Amino acid sequence: MKALRNFLDKNVAPNFEHGGKFEKFHALYEAPDTILFTPGLVTKAGAHIRDAIDQKRLMITVIVALQPAILMAQWNTGYQANQAIQNGALARDDFNTAIYTALGFAHDPGNLLACFVYGMLYFVPIFLVTQVAGGIAEVLFSVVRKHEVNEGFLVTGMLFPLILPPTIPLWQVAAGIIFGVVVGKEMFGGTGMNVLNPALTGRAFLFFAYPAEISGEMVWTAVNNGDAWSGATWLARAAAETDVLATASFMDAFIGMVPGSMGETSALACLIGAVVLIVTRVGSWETMAGVTVGTIVMALMLNGIGSETNPMFAVSFWWHMVLGGWAFGMVFMATDPVSSAFTVKGRLAYGLGIGILVVLVRVVNPAYPEGMMLAILFMNLFAPLLDHFVVQANIKRRQARYAA
Repeated sequence: MKALRNFLDKNVAPNFEHGGKFEKFHALYEAPDTILFTPGLVTKAGAHIRDAIDQKRLMITVIVALQPAILMAQWNTGYQANQAIQNGALARDDFNTAIYTALGFAHDPGNLLACFVYGMLYFVPIFLVTQVAGGIAEVLFSVVRKHEVNEGFLVTGMLFPLILPPTIPLWQVAAGIIFGVVVGKEMFGGTGMNVLNPALTGRAFLFFAYPAEISGEMVWTAVNNGDAWSGATWLARAAAETDVLATASFMDAFIGMVPGSMGETSALACLIGAVVLIVTRVGSWETMAGVTVGTIVMALMLNGIGSETNPMFAVSFWWHMVLGGWAFGMVFMATDPVSSAFTVKGRLAYGLGIGILVVLVRVVNPAYPEGMMLAILFMNLFAPLLDHFVVQANIKRRQARYAA
């Protein structure tokens, strides 16, 4: 690595630095160089308080925390498809299924490796399209604006595939991530300046632009039955049928053996990621605590009110926590350090608002039983206001304290 470093410094870097013939493409060189090596620029004068954490380490920590959800996304995608095929649906006649069959795998939901391979054949293309399309958009803006390519897209590029269904057309994946990067982040000034979570912004664009492929109450499985095979998520069933969760397996929902967007189904995988983020202090435990408390309080209130026509009023808070994108949104989306609140009290209020809103959307509007995406995006808009109130309250207390 030292020899590579020396070669880059002597033969490559000068071409992309100020005055070099490829100066305007500095961002293209700087991005992989920063990922592979620690930047060599250091402060020359003045006192600076330095921390062991930097943006690269922060993003890598989030990626490590995402690994259980990524592995679960690939296995559960294959498991749901193989289970549906075993129950009478037809295997999809596409390139992925042809590869799967050529490798000698049968559609057996009990075969761990077979489920993982089948799910991987759908997850990996979506992941690659996300990285390529979003990366190009990120680099283009960096070249035009002459700023660095930050590591922030590494996390966005990991999160976005996990909140999509496995059969979404790849061109829609590209359109969604480009919209998320451009409108959700770059229009506000790039990494560190975005008001909205870029991954959720792209997901919201796809939800409202192409509802047939990414609807709130239906999940598309990697099988075929006529034109397509789709089944209601457990949240949608709970909104349409009375006591449907009474016979459902809470442990299946907790582990993630249920239909849904690829990476959102496993509360267990998200819980493991939460532990990593909290221990490393990368994710805010205050935000997670606020979401949890808000969900519990609002669910209990609506349970007490009840409804004869809306079965969602009877759904307990523990079911809210394991269904849909609640756990994934709380751990990886709500704790986004840029689009969430910055102050401690602001984070608590921000998380509390998300927890309240997600239950309200799920219960009061049963036609859209998910709610987590809209709750987080809505509170993204109010995060700066919450911080403003906290800071102003602190200023007033200090002024009163030192008035004498």
